[in-house]
Amino acid sequence: MIRVLLAEDQAMVRGALSALLNLESDIEVLGSAPDGEAAWREIQRLRPDVLVTDIEMPGLTGLELAQRIQRHDELPVKVIIVTTFARPGFLRRALDAGVSGYLLKDAPAENLAEALRTVHRGGRAIDPQLALEAWSEADPLNDRERQVLRLAGEGQSAGDIATRLNLSHGTVRNYLSEAIGKLGAANRIEAYRLARQKGWL
Repeated sequence: MIRVLLAEDQAMVRGALSALLNLESDIEVLGSAPDGEAAWREIQRLRPDVLVTDIEMPGLTGLELAQRIQRHDELPVKVIIVTTFARPGFLRRALDAGVSGYLLKDAPAENLAEALRTVHRGGRAIDPQLALEAWSEADPLNDRERQVLRLAGEGQSAGDIATRLNLSHGTVRNYLSEAIGKLGAANRIEAYRLARQKGWL
């Protein structure tokens, strides 16, 4: 039996995925969570075999959740991302975070059950077209630049970001300047927009 936990912030999608997977004789949905932090608590409590998660969720994103699982060797949880984001940058970051599966929400429903079986056996289940595109353009941002740019794009000032990340005001400005330069953008808003389009945020 493949024991699964679902992490998805949209209740209707969460319910549909749970109902779909529970139709499979070899898959058991142990529970579900509406955000990343709740999913993290449930992972520790339920110890599922596989986590099926969206990327964009309140609190921890699906990618941040995968990174946290990767840092905890005592949690042998495999991760499958199911998302609307058909962006190569997201897939690259997901693979770097140790994700075993990456599927798009518009894929046929039976693909998810097959992906769960493949991943549970130790394989990978990656959307093939996206896999090809993922290696065509490298992500120029480092983790800190990405973090600062995301907060700036959400409307936070350099001072707010400095306080939140325990950095100096000047360091935040340097990270923003580096990110803007690497992306060839005119300002932080354009840099944020470009990075979002590529899936690098």
